[in-house]
Parts: sequence; C-alpha cells; structure tokens
Amino acid sequence: MTAVNIPTLIQQMLQPAFYPHPVCDKIELIQTHVSFVLLTGDFVYKLKKPVNFGFLDYSTLEKRRHFCEQELLMNKRGAGEIYLEVLPISQSGEQYQLGGNEPVEYTLKMKQFPQEALFVNLFEQGKLSEKSLEELGEVVANFHKQCPSNDYVRTFGKASQIRQAIDENYQQTVKYIGGPQTQQQFDETKKFTDNFFEEKEDLIESRIANNWIRECHGDLHIRNIALWQDKILLFDCIEFNEPFRFVDVMFDIAYAVMDFDARNRPEFGNAYLNTYIEQTGDWEALQVLPLYLSRQSYVRAKVTSFLLDDPAVSAEEKQKASEVAGQYYKLAWQYTQPKQGKLILMSGVSGSGKSTTAKQLARRLNAIHIRSDAVRKHLAGIPLNERGGSEVYTAEMTQKTYSRLLELGTKLALAGWTVILDAKYDRQPLREAVINQAEKHQLPLQILHCTAPEKVLRERLEKRTGDIADATVDLLTSQLNAAEAFTDAEKAYVITLDTTQELMPQLEKLG
Repeated sequence: MTAVNIPTLIQQMLQPAFYPHPVCDKIELIQTHVSFVLLTGDFVYKLKKPVNFGFLDYSTLEKRRHFCEQELLMNKRGAGEIYLEVLPISQSGEQYQLGGNEPVEYTLKMKQFPQEALFVNLFEQGKLSEKSLEELGEVVANFHKQCPSNDYVRTFGKASQIRQAIDENYQQTVKYIGGPQTQQQFDETKKFTDNFFEEKEDLIESRIANNWIRECHGDLHIRNIALWQDKILLFDCIEFNEPFRFVDVMFDIAYAVMDFDARNRPEFGNAYLNTYIEQTGDWEALQVLPLYLSRQSYVRAKVTSFLLDDPAVSAEEKQKASEVAGQYYKLAWQYTQPKQGKLILMSGVSGSGKSTTAKQLARRLNAIHIRSDAVRKHLAGIPLNERGGSEVYTAEMTQKTYSRLLELGTKLALAGWTVILDAKYDRQPLREAVINQAEKHQLPLQILHCTAPEKVLRERLEKRTGDIADATVDLLTSQLNAAEAFTDAEKAYVITLDTTQELMPQLEKLG
C-alpha cells in the first residue's frame, strides 16, 4: 500500500515525534486485512481497520474500542507480559496524539519482541526441539485449565454449530475442484465429516457434558506462539468472533499438530499432543481430534485458494498458492482416512527404561503414550508433579489404574490410534486382560519387555528426579520377586529389549 492510500493517522504514527518515548530509526508498518500494526522498537501499537466482514465487525469507533479491550483482556491469559493497555487517540486540528478526552480512534499497546522468537521462525532456523514442544504442551494445558466455560459457551459445542462452519468450508471450495482440490479428496473428506456428525453425536455431547468446550484461544498455530525471555507466550487469540473461540480444547490443539505434520515433522506434534493429553487426562479427546485436524488443514487450504481469485496476485504467485493449497487439501483428506489401530504393552520393573523407550517409540510411530503414573494420579485427583501417598498405591487403586489403561487403550486403538500402555504389567492376569481385548477386537498387539541388570536398575532409581513416577529404589526387590514370567502363549507377542544398549536398532524390529 502506498503512502497515498495510508490514512493520515497512520502516516503520522510512522513519525517518531508522535510518540512520548524513544523509537527505532525506522518505524515499521505491518498490515493485515483487518489491522494496522506499528513496530516502534520497544513497543507495538495495533489499530483495527473500520471494516465489516460479517464474521468480524470493526465498523464503528465504539466497536473498535470494545474489541481492543476484549483483545487486551483475553490475551492477558496467555501473554500477559506483552499486552499492556488500550489507549485513546485524539485529534487537534490536523494533528493526532495519544491520549485525550475526545477519542477519534483507539490503539492497543504491547511490548515488542523479536520476530525470531516466533515458533514458526524458531522451527525454520532449526532451533525448536521436542523438549520445546513438551513445554508447550504443559503451557497450553495450564492455559486451558484457566479458560472459562458456562452454559452459553457450551452451546457452541453442539454438533449443529460445529457442522455449520465445516459445511461452509466445503461450500466455499467447490469451485477449486479440478484445481488444487481433487473430486475424490473433496468427496471423501466431506463424507468423513458427514458420517462423523451422524454417527458420533454421543461423543460430541460427551465433550459438552465433560466441560471440554471452553473460551479457548481460537487461533493457536505456530505463528501465534513465541518463546521470549525463557517463557512461552500464546498471543493474538480470537477476540472478534465467539464461534471461533468457544470451541472444544482439541480445536486449539489441532492447529500446531497440523502445522508440524504439514512441515513433515510429526514427532514435534506428537511431543506436544502427548504432553498436553497427559497433563489434562483428556485421552478421550483423541477420538475427536481427526475432525479438527482435518478442519484446520482444510481452512488453511481454503484461505490459500482465495488468492487464486485475486486479480492483484501475479500468475507466478497463483501457481505457488495452488501448490500450497493442494498440499493442505491433501493433508485434510489424509486425516479422514481409516487407520489400523494397534496396542503396544510395555512391561518391566521400575527403572527398566519403559517410559524412555515408550517415548522414543511414540515419536517414531506417532503413537499415543499413556503412562500408568499419570492415569493413577488423575484417578486420585492429585497433580502429576505431586508425590502420591500410600492411599494412591492400594490394591484397589492399582486395579482401577490398569482397568482405565485397558479401557483407554482399547477405545483409542479402535479409533485408529497406535497406543502404548506404559506400566509394569508384571502380573500375568493384567497382561491376559489386554491380550483378550486385542484378540476380541482383532487389534495387533506387541509386548515390549524392558530389561537391565539389577545394579543398573538401582542406579537409575537413585538418580531419578523431576518425573511423575513415585517408585523408589527400596521397592525394587519386592518388584523383582513379584514379577511373573511370560507364559508360552504370551511369548508370541513379546520382544525383549536391553535398555542398556542403543534402543533404535532394537526398535527396528517393530517395523
């Protein structure tokens, strides 16, 4: 946009004299279709354009003030360090100024952080690690715990509400069939969502009943996540449209998982997803996740496709947009394809390396890793990082824990997930229950028996810190004595792993 097209107010805000504080040598202006954003060095000033797109209405001064205040309030939850205040802008003659009693505009003032801090840029620079994504899982789990809900918010979780937005995406993309979208992908993606809403209404209702429809972020992709001053920030949430924000928590999670799938790094999405689910205990959510993964990818495809209709976009840019849109349409379709679920049972005493092995395997297979320690603490209603008392380790609680593991493993494997059940499974009846379910439902099953010399087991348990597992070295002797050998029938499923050796070559046996 040339200076001629930029409003006088924005032209003045590009001048250092406008501000009551020092600014950088050249103030930078970033525009979106709904905002002006001015980067001044230490601070950012964001103004809403007087536009009305139906789903977003900033057409009056009062509405712009309201939504500036809403944006400040909502983003305090995930990025309170950078969202500072809403300021009026007044006018005297031809001059605009911050402050004043008769506002003609409003601006949201924020702290400025470097663009390199964005997760998308850290990823492209090779500076993101699986540990970063595990930390993100914890941060988003805590964020969602604080997200409010009420009867009104929960109405947005109804199948009719969710379906309306998804069906609209199909209606708006019919014209791209034969271009970036194929007829087969369109038909099969739509058939999946049609069937989902017709066949899984009980599942959707359970999300409402269990309070998983909340006032979420609404746009939690990796361009809206930053790592700055050793803290993960979730910023730029949706303030202007309730249906975009009053959603299932999995709607939020699906964005970044999809982002990493699209960038061919599914292990990053797996680290994020498994950490988040373990923190919340909401493993049932995985049954609705494919719906939202497909939806987020489809929306990305749709928005990219719109560039093909823009006369201001060059032929070269349109060709690139068509290729990108095609990749997202394909990914949206892939999420809807039926998958063969599988059960993997970890077995071994404390310190044998079960969880370390299971985590590596989960990343490699894009599997769901369910730890008995997490299940037990969720059942007991205590925080994962809090040590459990003797009441958490009764025979009754142990039975409940293994029953829950079996329930989750079966349910999720039947939904197409590879599920790793991570517990001692040192007793034959516990293993037999899983084998029976696998055989009943014709689910592939493997038992990974993790082993190490007793001396190594003791050393590992003595050094263990910062983990949710409570087992200590004094329990090891009784565990070793109580462990029951595999029966001949069980041995057909068993692969023994020596966890003192390199794991990956041994895991190659799993295909």
